[in-house]
Amino acid sequence: MGRNKLLLELGGETVVRRAVRIARAAALDPVVVVTGHQREAVEAELHDLQCSAVFNGEHALGQHTSVRAGVAALDRDCAAAIVILADMPFVTAGMLRTIADRHAETGAPLVVSHYGGDTMAPPILYARRLFPELTRVDRQCGRQVVQRHRAEAVVVDWPREAMRDLDRPSDYSDARRELGGARTARAESPLAGSAAHE
Repeated sequence: MGRNKLLLELGGETVVRRAVRIARAAALDPVVVVTGHQREAVEAELHDLQCSAVFNGEHALGQHTSVRAGVAALDRDCAAAIVILADMPFVTAGMLRTIADRHAETGAPLVVSHYGGDTMAPPILYARRLFPELTRVDRQCGRQVVQRHRAEAVVVDWPREAMRDLDRPSDYSDARRELGGARTARAESPLAGSAAHE
């Protein structure tokens, strides 16, 4: 992408602010944002939002390190965590609320988003008893947890369009057309990209 996806703007707000706003609108609490590249700039976007920021000093090693950092930052009384990727701007508060409600209704340790075919992707809810598995160093830890506990999982189907992310400049252009424009000066800020963090 060549730019920090979290600092791109959609509809007059940065991608990271949008993600936090949607999580808060879904009544998720607490909301933990894992930062990495351009930490100060990302955290500055969060100063007036009801969330906490956790820095992942290993962000360059992969997304799994951000999941590990986020899970480690949760209070001991946190019953479950929904892992959200900030660079999936078509995920809605309604989707997040449905995932949380399915966990509350069923007690399932895993609630997985399904986007057709064999495609499973975030948001994914993990119950606390799965947290130790998420904190392993393996790059595939999240996928392996889903595979190991698939028989216990609740699967929620979403339209494939909701899975779209901001990996390419064309993805961002498409999202701007659908969700609203951005202030050019902010959108053009340089970055050496790390993966979008949760």
